[in-house]
Amino acid sequence: MNAYTGKVLRVDLGSRTTREEPIDPKLAREFIGGRGLASKIYCDEVDAEVDPLDADNKLIFATGSLTGTSAMCGGRLMVVTKGALTGTIACSNVGGTIGPELKYAGFDMIIFEGKAAEPVVLVIDDGKVELRSAVELWGKNVHETEDALHAQLGAGFKFMSIGPAGEKLVRFACVMNDKGRAAGRSGVGAVMGSKNLKAVAVRGTGGVTVAKPEGFRTACLDALDVLMKAEITGKLLPQLGTAVLVNVINDSGIFPARNFQQGQFDTAGKISGETIVEQILVRRRACVACPIACGRVTALPDGKFTGRGDGPEYETIWALGADVGVDDLAAVTKANYICNELGMDTITAGATIACAMELFENSAVSENEVGGPLRFGDAEAVVNMMTRIGNRRGFGDVLAEGAARVADKYGRPDLFMGVKKQEFPAYDPRGTLGMGLQYATSNRGACHVRGYLIAPEILGFPVKADPHTSEGKAALTILFQDLTAVIDSSGICLFTALGMGAPELLAMLKTGTGFDYDMDEMMQAGERIWNLERLFNHRAGFSGKDDTLPKRLLDEPLTGGPAKGKTVPLDKMLTEYYRLRGWDVEGRPTREKLTALGL
Repeated sequence: MNAYTGKVLRVDLGSRTTREEPIDPKLAREFIGGRGLASKIYCDEVDAEVDPLDADNKLIFATGSLTGTSAMCGGRLMVVTKGALTGTIACSNVGGTIGPELKYAGFDMIIFEGKAAEPVVLVIDDGKVELRSAVELWGKNVHETEDALHAQLGAGFKFMSIGPAGEKLVRFACVMNDKGRAAGRSGVGAVMGSKNLKAVAVRGTGGVTVAKPEGFRTACLDALDVLMKAEITGKLLPQLGTAVLVNVINDSGIFPARNFQQGQFDTAGKISGETIVEQILVRRRACVACPIACGRVTALPDGKFTGRGDGPEYETIWALGADVGVDDLAAVTKANYICNELGMDTITAGATIACAMELFENSAVSENEVGGPLRFGDAEAVVNMMTRIGNRRGFGDVLAEGAARVADKYGRPDLFMGVKKQEFPAYDPRGTLGMGLQYATSNRGACHVRGYLIAPEILGFPVKADPHTSEGKAALTILFQDLTAVIDSSGICLFTALGMGAPELLAMLKTGTGFDYDMDEMMQAGERIWNLERLFNHRAGFSGKDDTLPKRLLDEPLTGGPAKGKTVPLDKMLTEYYRLRGWDVEGRPTREKLTALGL
């Protein structure tokens, strides 16, 4: 198979056996790869009612069809399972080096089944597969784990691993690679920890063949040209990284502060991309085959908070900054380093602390329970709480369950800012209504990368849409949701969609895989993936009633900024969304729609 290796590695952790299986070319064409193909296999094999942390749940590492090729930003790997945080189908996407390395070692995908009797590491060396004991690695943080594996295995290996948060089943634990890259959301690291799987080590010297080398080369160069000429991908992201958004989003009035009590943060400039460049940036960092290099390596000078590592990225800056009322860049960066070392999602970590802070300030949580004060703006409390959460110590054990469960525990479910038990990212939907619909309908809970309506509504790409009107947002949301499903499945980075469009992606897919897609077939594949995920969630117990937003966003208008006075008119948009999706009034895909999609 062109672009694919054509092989899946299935690992039974309970019996410590492995076997290779072929990929079905028909399914590869219909689901593209990565997120789509892995989700199809997962949904076919796993009972949707399984407990995410039960041994019967499965965990899939999957490359995209273009991962490891010279496709622009084609370095992604996806982790598919049932999320420990949400109970929905989860697909967490990560860059760095591990995705291409898995392809070079001879596999498109790894399917983990069962649970190991003791901690193990899976070692793949140019197609040779071995399960080894990881007892001596258990308890080590992500950095220590990678360093120890490098010492054991030698040069050339790439790693995916969990830290103490994954081992202790923190519900928003990540799977980490390259020390600072995270398959971050929905708790996929907790699922990995529940299986006693500490790490995966991969080394490969093979290559990836494409169907039409000259045509593929031309398609890649065309995509590169478009990306480098675009303002966002050719200039802003390389210069300032994802933190370029801090001032942009704050000026738009949708940079949520203090658990979404405000839509702007007065001192956002102190934690912006510009300030990172001035104060702590060491160098840029790129994933495989990426000309954008939006990653940041940073270092903190001597002071209360010290360290060196990756980030912080935009979402992290918001979650560990504005959402908890902190404008100390060193504290935000240090908290980010701790999350990377312990293996935790920075978005949920910060948002859960923000929820707890509002509970504390409303006297729903006592100082005695917390072990000290927990007020908005307390930078030291945020940094200290990260270590407590990652190790499930004291009040950190409570927060390790995520904001939805914390808010329920203390009788204030209204203070959970999220959807389907997953916390919002860094955009207040009262001032970007398309994002409100996207949040409500996202298959993996509140999410910014299952559509990213910020592109048209705020950034004006590829066209400018009025963020304060609900008109046309249902159709726009569907288009972006289906397109991001295709992008994820191809294995290229979602940031490419801020510079290039569907035609460039289609050209790379056609010449790379040899599947003669047209635009309609490619986009229908995205629609097929979206509906498949929706079906799994319905079988798992979710329904249209879960496609909602917190009362604060529906009923409490923003009090300042360009979106002053705005709330989210969700019902109107949702009704149109269901109709355009071909779903019934309760949000279930109809038989006619499923038949049309081959589901």
